[in-house]
Amino acid sequence: MNNSEYIERAEQVLLHTYNRFPVVLEKGRGVWLEDVEGKKYLDFGAGIAVCALGYGDEEYQKALESQISKILHISNLYYSIPLTEAAEKLVKASGMSRVFFTNSGAEAIEGAIKAARKYAYARDGRTGHEIIAMEHSFHGRSIGALSVTGNDHYQEPFRPLMGGVRFARFNDLESVKEQVTENTCAIILETVQGEGGIFPADPGFLKGIKKICEERDILLILDEIQCGMGRTGSWFAWQQYGVEPDIMTCAKALGCGVPVGAFVLNEKTAGASLAPGDHGTTYGGNPLACAAVLAVFDLFEQRGILSHVRETAPYLEQKLDELVKKYDFLKERRGMGLMQGLQVEERPVGEILQNALKNGLIVLSAGENVLRFVPPLIITKDHIDEMIRRLESSF
Repeated sequence: MNNSEYIERAEQVLLHTYNRFPVVLEKGRGVWLEDVEGKKYLDFGAGIAVCALGYGDEEYQKALESQISKILHISNLYYSIPLTEAAEKLVKASGMSRVFFTNSGAEAIEGAIKAARKYAYARDGRTGHEIIAMEHSFHGRSIGALSVTGNDHYQEPFRPLMGGVRFARFNDLESVKEQVTENTCAIILETVQGEGGIFPADPGFLKGIKKICEERDILLILDEIQCGMGRTGSWFAWQQYGVEPDIMTCAKALGCGVPVGAFVLNEKTAGASLAPGDHGTTYGGNPLACAAVLAVFDLFEQRGILSHVRETAPYLEQKLDELVKKYDFLKERRGMGLMQGLQVEERPVGEILQNALKNGLIVLSAGENVLRFVPPLIITKDHIDEMIRRLESSF
């Protein structure tokens, strides 16, 4: 069967909540994907920043196969070896204290919100605490995560949402200060805004928020779901700012394709927030998911993925900067590491994405007018050169 035939079948049975590209991807190897008709695509989207190790990695697959042959699920009523070892790796990489594994990034956000509100409740015995979030942010589509997502388009059909959320402007410290009240229990933001258009936090902005939090016993929640797990050249983007959150959320590349997320707490927050009975999940932290997390950390360390990102990212930035100088409709490049965006003017981004797909290149969009580049972290300079060639053909 060809792409069109599979798509016709899918549209008969799937709920239409995605406007998918007209291609049926079947398999992959390295940084290349292949559809059911045998056409190959250079992938600079990585399943939306998920497949950091690319596709068909034999050592990763062997780790999963080994766990499948032992046990897939036991619930959180019991301990497992992968659960313990994966948590140890995440604690070591983050320098934080306690981990709760979830099934997705949105669930990690939900847990972070609950932890922050429970922390404030345990401190003063009151309810009605508020959270400050950022305009143009994206934290997920569940009701709690959507409530702290600063985009009216996403929120409007589902109101009323969770109450007690105020919005400030990203990279505008004064606007954050204006929203702080005696009821504020947490400030949540992405270290690098992803869906909003690839905007890294300014160092002064992030440090200023941390100071506010320390002075008023407010928890800082940093969303590293997209920008974490090596994408910016450190385990987590906040580590390059010298600003440690009280709660961090991660997912996507944490499992490199196996659905898994986590929220991680520092000792202060862990010791005074969620207690037995406050939060739970049937599948979160199951042995297969944790075996994937453990394999990802081990392979990152063995292969020097973080240093590879630091070596490769400047070349990607250079080549994208050259495009900005060459084409008038490209306004600017911005980003960190292998999370980059090109702002497009006077040209429909969707048209460029469709052209790229025809040219065997997968890139993504962000916001309304940004081309987003979040490739597997194993890309080389040769891959970047080939991407640029195919992208220019798509222009």
